[in-house]
Amino acid sequence: MKAVVYEKYAPNDDYKSILQVKEVPDPKPKPNEVVFNVKAAALNYNDIWGMRGQPVAVPLPHISGSDAAGEVIAVGEDVTGFKVGDRVVSHSNMSCRVCQACTDGREYDCQKRSIWGFQTGPLWGAFSEITHLPEVNVAKIPDGVSFDEAAAASMTLLTAWHMLVGRAKIRPGQTVLIMGGGSGVGSFGIQIAKLYNCTVISTASGDKLDKLKQIGADYAVDHRKEDWSKQVREYAKPHGGIDITFDHIGQTHWNAQLTLLKYGGTLVTCGATTGYDAKTDLRHIFFKGTNILGSTQGTKAELEQGLFWMGKKKIKAVIDSTYSFENAAEAHTKMLTGKGLFGKILMKP
Repeated sequence: MKAVVYEKYAPNDDYKSILQVKEVPDPKPKPNEVVFNVKAAALNYNDIWGMRGQPVAVPLPHISGSDAAGEVIAVGEDVTGFKVGDRVVSHSNMSCRVCQACTDGREYDCQKRSIWGFQTGPLWGAFSEITHLPEVNVAKIPDGVSFDEAAAASMTLLTAWHMLVGRAKIRPGQTVLIMGGGSGVGSFGIQIAKLYNCTVISTASGDKLDKLKQIGADYAVDHRKEDWSKQVREYAKPHGGIDITFDHIGQTHWNAQLTLLKYGGTLVTCGATTGYDAKTDLRHIFFKGTNILGSTQGTKAELEQGLFWMGKKKIKAVIDSTYSFENAAEAHTKMLTGKGLFGKILMKP
């Protein structure tokens, strides 16, 4: 089979210098594994971290990609929940399944947790014609949801669902601020908040504001403007302020988000694309009783909950563009720069 492979790192983000489409051996299923043809795979920022070799030195040679959707072509002898021909999507949070955190339903807190396609390998990820995963790391795709939509949803839908439903305990009627709504995780955040009948204010660069409203945002704000938080405050004022702010931007917009929250409000964060060294005015935490929650990945059950609503057409994947394996370097460069990007980037064999 063919796959997108790199055998050395590119700390300068020169992806063309390392990415190659190569022939690698077809996988054979272990007793607990499902093997499937990859119909579509999606890019995530951890693919860039992997090629940089930072902050984790990933195994080499490496096949990246944590989101894959396809059709089952083989199952191991111990697999009971899947059969050849099933349509499946990856659940990339790989955990031990036996520790206290895992058996408590917190597989995302497992100390042995790893992200498939990022920390796994060598030569084990989504950017290949055929791939394999343990039975517990695949979910069935609902009828009416395409392979493209499922691949685009795999990690970002899971992350957004866990942030808002699992961690922030979103409730109907709240006012929710979704930072970076043009991203994959942000676009799902908007739709999940609307599923709960919340008022949604979302941010993005100025050229994406109309698109934010098209997927459900009630108000859209250009977060590149200096007075962006003032505009958010005006929109939130009739509702008494922000109940939940959904963050993955980090350093540049962190403290402003804290100032926008109601007393007892919640900031839930899953990333820091602009940097991790954020300035915090502690008065906005202790005096207002603010909840700050970290969030990463989620459970397979949460992924299945999100996919259920996709099957009901209440949530949809926002797909920006699709590339062939041969154009992998171009696809990753687009994700890195973010220029004109709205939603997920897919790759196909």
